[in-house]
Amino acid sequence: MNGDIVDLRAFYASLLGRLAERSIAMALSSIWIKLPEERLVGLGYAVPWLDRFGADAERVFAFMPARQGAVHWPPGKASATALVFEEELPLPDSSVDRILLVHAFEHTENPRQTLLELWRVLAPGGRLVIVVPNRRGLWARFEHTPFGTGRPYSRSQLVEALREANFTPGAWADTLHFPPARRRWIMKLHQWLERAGRRFWPLFAGVLVVEAEKRLQQGIPAMARRSRRVLVPVLTPQGATGFGAGRAFRNASRENGV
Repeated sequence: MNGDIVDLRAFYASLLGRLAERSIAMALSSIWIKLPEERLVGLGYAVPWLDRFGADAERVFAFMPARQGAVHWPPGKASATALVFEEELPLPDSSVDRILLVHAFEHTENPRQTLLELWRVLAPGGRLVIVVPNRRGLWARFEHTPFGTGRPYSRSQLVEALREANFTPGAWADTLHFPPARRRWIMKLHQWLERAGRRFWPLFAGVLVVEAEKRLQQGIPAMARRSRRVLVPVLTPQGATGFGAGRAFRNASRENGV
């Protein structure tokens, strides 16, 4: 399955998609902290969860990548969707409080540049929530779901990417512990499999969820500071100062008979 808007809508209209949406919503609920009068942006295909978590927000936007395509949302109201490029969001600096990424980060051509752009538009202390396929999970190995496309991530890879972009990873969650099977008798067992997987094999969850906070200040390691120093030989002529140093050296040499 490609990351196309038609395929995404068809998947979440299916029984397997509805079960996946419900499981991801439960994982998000475990780390989602309510922010008063928040400005919320969903990037990728986040509309199933914006319906759930955006009810109390001051304003909500659904940004959909150009390669994916866009749909009208919310239904029956003025459209709050926009077709965007992840690395050039049509927002001023520090203008939103939280960004939710679903079916987005694993498809970005330049993950670091995307994170830096998200950092730019988030307000101080703003929160970034990423839902991404787990590299160790079963869902990343089957292409009949949208979690089987793009680049899956491990926890360590997400932590490294977030810290490089000045985000501090915080709360974690995982979900989709049941297999992505389309047989109804397996889907009927999804609740039992989800509970068992969360307890016995959490490393193999289909999806990782992480919340990160925008970090305003970044320390410079000592090694990085030393590497920026420029060493210039003392006897190398450097303008008037260098000329004076060279003349002093010659005078000293004559006095010493060199």
